[in-house]
Amino acid sequence: MTLLGLIPLEGGDWKVPGVDDFFLPPIFDGVPGLEWLNRGTLMAILGAAIVITYWLMASRNHEMVPGKFQYFAESFYNQIRNGVAREALGPDGRRYLPYLLGLFCFIWVNNLWGQAFFTMYPTFANIGYAYGLAALTWLIYVGAGIHKHGLKYFKLAVLPAGVPLWLTPLIIPLEILSNFVVRPFTLALRLFANLFAGHLVVLVFVAGGWFLLSQADNFVYRGAGAVSLVFSFAIFALELLIGLLQAYIFTVLTAQYVASSLAEDH
Repeated sequence: MTLLGLIPLEGGDWKVPGVDDFFLPPIFDGVPGLEWLNRGTLMAILGAAIVITYWLMASRNHEMVPGKFQYFAESFYNQIRNGVAREALGPDGRRYLPYLLGLFCFIWVNNLWGQAFFTMYPTFANIGYAYGLAALTWLIYVGAGIHKHGLKYFKLAVLPAGVPLWLTPLIIPLEILSNFVVRPFTLALRLFANLFAGHLVVLVFVAGGWFLLSQADNFVYRGAGAVSLVFSFAIFALELLIGLLQAYIFTVLTAQYVASSLAEDH
């Protein structure tokens, strides 16, 4: 089928971007023991290496009058310490600050892979990585509760203070579902959905715009392709903001979940 005999809508060289584009093949296909290593995994490893290297460099050779690098690192550190850790956790924020800072940086760097022209794929557009990070956060806030309250934490987590006895058969299952299932699930799904949807929109505008510009015989469709490619830069800018916001939201929610586990009353 064609549209006005100009642009093939089915078949031909055009393939509409979709979910299949997010399944990355192994880098060393057919090499035993390396089937797990694809582009997404490599970017996650590189992202972790970048974060570790950056903060190792930032923690050395401090000057009384900071240079640009030291000033940026200290400003960044202070923002997470004061705006997230202390705000949510108070005095306990210092203990969990390294995790919160590393978490934010790791998510942000991996989100930036979606705007890098040599990768063009945000790591967390794959749901498995988002679930893995949410599972780590789940272990952190559950472990924090057990460390603070012992096994009494589970009672505090599923039975808020002041609940009438006759409501406990309803409240306890809801609290179990909320604290131990819904929290990590929604934490991962929020991160994944935003990165997946944003990257898919970029694919549609870039691939569709390039196809119209290069294949269409009608100046109207070529013009539409050019507009689509230009508009894709605005989408890229929006994705930069979304990547930063999602890293911040994930970190803030993690701090809030840890704070709720440490609280005496839930």
